[in-house]
Amino acid sequence: MFKLNSKFKPTGDQPQAIEKLTAGLKSGKKHQTLLGVTGSGKTFTMANVIANIGKPTLVISHNKTLAAQLYQEFREFFPHNSVHYFVSYYDYYQPEAYIPHTDTYIEKDAKINEEIDRLRHAATQALLTRDDVIIVASVSCIYNLGSPEDYQKLSLHLFEGQKISPKEIIRSLLRLQYNQDIELKRGAFRKGVNEIEIVPPSGDKVTKIKLSDSKIVKIMVAESFDQDALLEKELSYERIIETRIFPAKYWVATDDRIDFAIANIKAELQQHLVKLKKQDLYLEAGRLKQRTEEDIRMIKRAGYCHGIENYSRHLDFREAGEPPFALLDFFKTKGDFLTIIDESHLTVPQLRGMFHGDHSRKSTLIEYGFRLPSALDNRPLRFPEFQKSVNQVVYLSATPKEYELKKSGKNGLTEQLVRPTGLLDPTIEIRPTHNQIVHLIDEIKRRVVAGQRILVTTLTKRMAEDLSEHLAEKGIKVNYIHSEIKTLERLEIIHDLRLGNYDVIVGVNLLREGLDLPEVSLIAILDADKEGFLRNATTLIQTMGRAARHLDGHVIMYADKMTGSMENAIRETERRRKIQEEYNAKHGITPASIQKAVKRSDLSRQGGTKAKISRWYSYDPIDGKEDLEKLPVAHRIEILTKQMERAVKELRFEYALYLREEVLKLKKAASS
Repeated sequence: MFKLNSKFKPTGDQPQAIEKLTAGLKSGKKHQTLLGVTGSGKTFTMANVIANIGKPTLVISHNKTLAAQLYQEFREFFPHNSVHYFVSYYDYYQPEAYIPHTDTYIEKDAKINEEIDRLRHAATQALLTRDDVIIVASVSCIYNLGSPEDYQKLSLHLFEGQKISPKEIIRSLLRLQYNQDIELKRGAFRKGVNEIEIVPPSGDKVTKIKLSDSKIVKIMVAESFDQDALLEKELSYERIIETRIFPAKYWVATDDRIDFAIANIKAELQQHLVKLKKQDLYLEAGRLKQRTEEDIRMIKRAGYCHGIENYSRHLDFREAGEPPFALLDFFKTKGDFLTIIDESHLTVPQLRGMFHGDHSRKSTLIEYGFRLPSALDNRPLRFPEFQKSVNQVVYLSATPKEYELKKSGKNGLTEQLVRPTGLLDPTIEIRPTHNQIVHLIDEIKRRVVAGQRILVTTLTKRMAEDLSEHLAEKGIKVNYIHSEIKTLERLEIIHDLRLGNYDVIVGVNLLREGLDLPEVSLIAILDADKEGFLRNATTLIQTMGRAARHLDGHVIMYADKMTGSMENAIRETERRRKIQEEYNAKHGITPASIQKAVKRSDLSRQGGTKAKISRWYSYDPIDGKEDLEKLPVAHRIEILTKQMERAVKELRFEYALYLREEVLKLKKAASS
């Protein structure tokens, strides 16, 4: 069912990992863990496993950017299969909230990205129409989505020879939340003479229905993945016998069901108003009555309202507290499916924590009369509900945590420690903190002479800045990274490190960048003996792994005592290195540093431009920035907003976030 496309063959210990994971899945094993070191090709291994198992597969990542990278990789591995991308569809999102102590109501502020919404619909439709489906998703896949049964049941089935009038088709399309337009757009239809053209929410095709005497005489379909193609190009149509038009939105219902849902919403409203008034909360009661009745009027008139998801319990006919429908329920329509949790040491905690933050915020809204209690059922799945929804799971991580290891058991752990290039985990040295900076500078200069790069990790932002300034005074090309440095700037700094514009980066937590820096040969960890999140065994192993792409990879820990975390991290790194050395010796492999072209990240560029960083070593200003700053504020906001929208469409989320910050600054300045 899945046809893997790759010019590479499994190598190193990939074959044994593929064999063991495949055998475990075929034997019915529920949980397995792949402990794969950085650069060992975990994604390629799992692509082979998917091809062997042949089940629809859900891959969950802990952020959008990594999910996008995995999506691209799986598309390349499976070009002939149905690979999709499912993440939160907001360019930006400010949830509705109320802060009691300042009496501040924050209205929901969100901008839906049309391209991501298209990709979401393409994913769910693929699950309802195909078996060879791989969906790469963020943790948003456990959030309330709507009933897959209703989504499919309410779809419009059309076939050649069917007796149906144009008015009936249009009425059905409007009920499915399609808009009538003179232009072909996603989730819209256009009526011509004896024909109706429809673009589904997935936006991947145009369906043309030709009618005569209230009868369908011809159905034609044309592929179109680009909105510009709809407007500018002649479409190439093929004749088909039948088609199914899926709803344009996830929360749709028949008129009868809407009437029933409204009756239940009214009943809940009256019940809760009585409760609020008994507590003398008349202001809250009045506010709730006004807001809810307005929503009811909109649902009656259009079948939809702003924030309709807060009434999803009534629309889905669920009991209070019953789990909401999520993407996992669309997978359940396939029967059995495989779940892969990437970077499980980060993703599992996210899956655990999503419910509680959402519940706390909505409880406050309900208490103060902004929402009905049923809004609590518009929520992510609780972690136990998620566990019940999945069947077989494979966890991927270089540092799996206790949860994954316990679930998998001793026999469910597969190690992938050998890199295709033969590279070893780095050597480790412990140095006292006395005169550590003097020693560090000597080490830096020695590596720079050899054309190598260095990463230095500190515990605080202030220390990162101060150390960078000190190194710069010593003539070292250096910059720093921490959470206050904008994403775009961080990516530019990393890019310039690879180019040699810098030799050293000092940072607090350099793991968040997803660094792939083959030029880095030395990792220096200051205050390695200060136990905590940034110096626990998992973080230390992950940090040291950043030097595992260079032949001379080396780690220096500056510490005055040996902590348990240091001991565990060193022991594990040395264990992996020994296995790698033995493998290389047995197979006659000579380790070689990874050679990788220096390319500017798509996340860090917009038409070849780069951010201006004014610390010790500045970049050229953004092309045309001086001209942009001469424009009226409203015009600048418009230009940057368009750039933001384009960036999100291209899945460059971090750059879009940077542009959003600039737009918000301009809007704030304009209003003050």
